Amino acid sequence: MTTSIPYLGESIALLTAFVWAFAVILFKKSGEAVHPIGLNLFKNLLAAVLILPTMWFWGETFLPDVSATDYWLLIFSGAIGIGVSDTLFFMCLNRLGAGLTAIVDCFYSPSIIGLSIIWLGERLTTLQVIGVLLIISAVLTATQRKGRGNISRKDLVLGVIFGILAMITIATSIVSIKPLLERSSLLWVSEVRLMSGAAVLIIALLFHPQRKKIVGSVLSVKSWKYTLSGSFIGAYLSLILWLAGMKYTQASEAAALNQTSSIFVFILAAIFLKEPINLQRSAGIILAVVGTFIVLFG
Repeated sequence: MTTSIPYLGESIALLTAFVWAFAVILFKKSGEAVHPIGLNLFKNLLAAVLILPTMWFWGETFLPDVSATDYWLLIFSGAIGIGVSDTLFFMCLNRLGAGLTAIVDCFYSPSIIGLSIIWLGERLTTLQVIGVLLIISAVLTATQRKGRGNISRKDLVLGVIFGILAMITIATSIVSIKPLLERSSLLWVSEVRLMSGAAVLIIALLFHPQRKKIVGSVLSVKSWKYTLSGSFIGAYLSLILWLAGMKYTQASEAAALNQTSSIFVFILAAIFLKEPINLQRSAGIILAVVGTFIVLFG
């Protein structure tokens, strides 16, 4: 019945973008008190726990009959794509704020294209080159003196570096398992990746000199409502919506609509975080989104 609803998949994909954008705002508030490693570990564990009954509800197996190579690929993908990449994302978010982070995040599409060329033999079109240049110009425009606002130059440089590294690592994790994604349950893939990412973070936490402080920041009553709600919405709800959007519409259309999250983040950051909207930032978000669409469809 539901599959006959006009534009169901497109609507869900657009809703996914808004839900993720709202989660980013909550992550930014949580990040004011919670260490990036602690926040990432908590969201991964929460999502991993919630996905298990979701898999049971949909009748999916927890241990499918796949090769050891597939498992190792997923473990690698989760370690760098969730354990490392999401931690870098939170480090970027803490330094740049949500608005500028949304612009830097548009490096995701060029990273996917670039790695697909290297690993999968795909080719970059002229239009895609133009799209990449637009995204680069977007970051340069938005991070000019007037665009960055009260952000120090040190935080600006580190934030952009962390953000770009986050996009490169998440893109690496996705491209490395692209053939596997096409023949596997996405819920099962997500579960293995989340658990792998959590495992890496637990190991990192055990050897971190400030491990007690990191754990304490997660348990802080002050940030608990943001940490819990952001993790549930950003790591679990947005994943379920993303899967539904992919199911009920073409992947390319869903990806394009998902990318509008950058616009939603930009707007919500101004409303809820009181981040400035000026000419440089506005020009940056426009260039970034246009460049992303060109990369996606070029």
